[in-house]
Amino acid sequence: MINNLRYELSFKNIPQLENKLKFCISNKINKINIPCKGSIKKQFLNDVIEYIGENYKELDVIYHYSLYHQYTKNRDISYTNFLNFIKKCNTFNNKEILLVSGSNKKKNFDVLDVMRDFKNDNNPKINIGIAYNPYLKNYYNLGGERLRFEKKISTGLTKSIWLQFGTDTKLLKSEIIHLKKSISNNTTKNNDQNIKIYGSLLIPSKQFISRFRFRPWKEVYISDKYLNSLHDFYKFTNELIEIYYENNICPVIETEFSSLDKLNDIYNLLKK
Repeated sequence: MINNLRYELSFKNIPQLENKLKFCISNKINKINIPCKGSIKKQFLNDVIEYIGENYKELDVIYHYSLYHQYTKNRDISYTNFLNFIKKCNTFNNKEILLVSGSNKKKNFDVLDVMRDFKNDNNPKINIGIAYNPYLKNYYNLGGERLRFEKKISTGLTKSIWLQFGTDTKLLKSEIIHLKKSISNNTTKNNDQNIKIYGSLLIPSKQFISRFRFRPWKEVYISDKYLNSLHDFYKFTNELIEIYYENNICPVIETEFSSLDKLNDIYNLLKK
């Protein structure tokens, strides 16, 4: 499983990014994700694509694209910017993106809207991934995630599904069964589809728990049981890794990993 991990990089400027990329390469990490949040958006995101594309061609990079963070002036301009982003990814041989609506959906400019337009237009080829949160209905009283998923996957453009993090394993298992059934049904209709599932993995630490308590991540459910006990959080993480392994789900490390101590923590968890 270690060889199949993906790692999400967070940074504030190019020198910080360069240091983390060098760490990745020195530790034989070549599958990385670049989020679209904080300072990583708009022109800086374009600069990052060019910088990595020109200097680190050996890396397998998946860029995230938040329609909320990338929105500019109006829908037409924002959609044109999205198409330009795809062209830039094509230029540097990036084959896949993760497309998300963002924390606050823009009217007529969420993932489903863009996928419909993108399918109808004569656009460059790119594999599109979509996010799925198994916990919205039960823990945030937000319905419709399954329906939105069915509509997105029915476009025939979905090539990967990215699961949000959460600690209700019973609910997660149920949703995985539903997703696989939907994938199977749609694969029959769209013979060219080969949909991969990725799953968020947060590595527990005292520092992470403290930060999450102070500023919880939006729509990320972590039980108080694990926030109150690092030992229990580790036990849960081992269980989550096993669920991912059994269901052929590729883990994505979303917590900081760019030190040998943190990287060893990840490897030790995966060896258990």
